[in-house]
Amino acid sequence: MSRDRGPRRLRRLDRSALIAASVTALSLTASGCVVVHGEREVLPATTRAEAAEALEQFTSAYNKADKAYDSSLDADHVTGALGAIDAARLKAGRATNPDGNPAHTPLKLTDATYTIPKKAGWPRWFVADARGNKGGDVRWLLVFTRSALDDPWQVAYLTLVSPEDVPKFKKDADGWAEAVPVNSTDLAAEPGTLSQNYVAYLKSGGKGFAPGTHTNGWRQQRQKESRKPGLATQYLDEPLADGDYAPLALRTTDGGALVFFAIRRFQKQTAAPGASIPTPAEGVLALTDGEIKQSLTTEYVSNQVALDPKKSAGDGQVSILGRIEGLTAAQGS
Repeated sequence: MSRDRGPRRLRRLDRSALIAASVTALSLTASGCVVVHGEREVLPATTRAEAAEALEQFTSAYNKADKAYDSSLDADHVTGALGAIDAARLKAGRATNPDGNPAHTPLKLTDATYTIPKKAGWPRWFVADARGNKGGDVRWLLVFTRSALDDPWQVAYLTLVSPEDVPKFKKDADGWAEAVPVNSTDLAAEPGTLSQNYVAYLKSGGKGFAPGTHTNGWRQQRQKESRKPGLATQYLDEPLADGDYAPLALRTTDGGALVFFAIRRFQKQTAAPGASIPTPAEGVLALTDGEIKQSLTTEYVSNQVALDPKKSAGDGQVSILGRIEGLTAAQGS
């Protein structure tokens, strides 16, 4: 009888080898027993075959959910910032189109490469870099994460970046990347502080972030829109850096890091006496609680990808390469 050596079996073997390497827990010797904790071993987060399978599964689930406007169809494949944005988008879509998305076009991700860090402990994660059929000439950067071997791979961060802005990653002889600890002090800013730093920058400015669309450009846009005839707009930003929103960073070849992080922001519009709030779009109304009389407060989750340079390199400023946000709730009053 011939042995099954097809692609599916090979993927199973790859995954079995990875599990065996990380789960080995007990070794008996003449002097007693020695415990080797799998969670402390430095291992690749996954195999390249399993990473490709995770991207395929995500895309399939995402398309089903988008077509039906049903968040239950991809809930097992998203988490963190993307999970919050995606769930709210689908909820609003279903409220306005109960029969599904009339404008659905399947997402196709091609030309994918996988950057898989070798690290100890959980969560384990990797980055898929692919070309999408939406969004123009950009690269889709998807960060897959999981907190245990039996958990499904879920996308926590999704950003779109110009091809020339995707950095080169530091890799070892076997092609595995290096995860940067959130408290790393060899960078211009510790990855774990970027969410808080970005919130502070949006409020008060400063020199920590390089000029660009998502930094001084966004601050200028806010200032312009903060006061219009009969309407005042206020902004409040909050860091998101714990649990499924924890920042994740990869070492680049120049000693810096590519960091994925998130924030939550609120935007409150207040109409002057005798004036009214501009009529919101259907999608906003679908997520709005309360009656819109004189004010509307909208809540967003925003996820960013940034280049955090090596300490003392250049001007020491962090560059925001891409940002995607989504409305998650609204309150009228």
